[in-house]
Amino acid sequence: MEFVKEEIDDMSDPEPFRIKHEDTEEQTDWIEEKQQRHEMNEVKEEHCQIKNAHICSQCGKGFSHKGNLNKHMRIHTGEKPYACPQCGKSFADSSGLSYHLLIHTGEKPFSCDQCGKKFISSSNLKIHLTVHSVEKPHVCSYCGKSFSRLTHCKLHQKTHDEVRDHVCCECGKSFTRAGHLKQHQRIHTGEKPYKCSYCDKSFIQSSILKAHERVHTGEKPYHCTHCGKSFTKSVTLVSHIKKHCSVSE
Repeated sequence: MEFVKEEIDDMSDPEPFRIKHEDTEEQTDWIEEKQQRHEMNEVKEEHCQIKNAHICSQCGKGFSHKGNLNKHMRIHTGEKPYACPQCGKSFADSSGLSYHLLIHTGEKPFSCDQCGKKFISSSNLKIHLTVHSVEKPHVCSYCGKSFSRLTHCKLHQKTHDEVRDHVCCECGKSFTRAGHLKQHQRIHTGEKPYKCSYCDKSFIQSSILKAHERVHTGEKPYHCTHCGKSFTKSVTLVSHIKKHCSVSE
């Protein structure tokens, strides 16, 4: 019996217990890692909830700040609380009004370092800079003229195929550009948003206002290269050259 007991005692190997202990450690590590992932996901979800704490009731878009939601809601309501003191045009946010006011003041703080041309916004300057770019990948299929921007090429092509898809609902006159239609419609509405800063006169176009204000300032930017005489308007200069400067004849 003692022999059998010894044999049984010899068979008791601690190795299975070591393996079992190692398995337990691995399981513990796996559980801890799983818990960490779960906690991280909870943090992410909580962050997303905070980020989108303010939800638009109209379209479901989320915002982190209530002020941004209020501004967004104006898209749905059509509210434009910021009105221009010059022409009465209103805007949904203050930045839109600030940009618009530059049209009245004539201020153009962004200058092109290539040609000196000035613009009221950095985005307009960026668009203009493509004019100086050598690359002009958009080519007119009618005359071969190339453009740096596709929109410019499409507008140019309208001059060939005479597409005038912007039609005045008052008189039926059509235009290739929406901006030209908008200017034309002021003839019907009587709107004159561009007011002179020197007198009470107002105009339908900013270019007409600028020409008018030269009467007050005395500025004459158009110079005759033949006789040196200066003019406030380019059309007056052209007329002068045709009539009086024999060099051009």
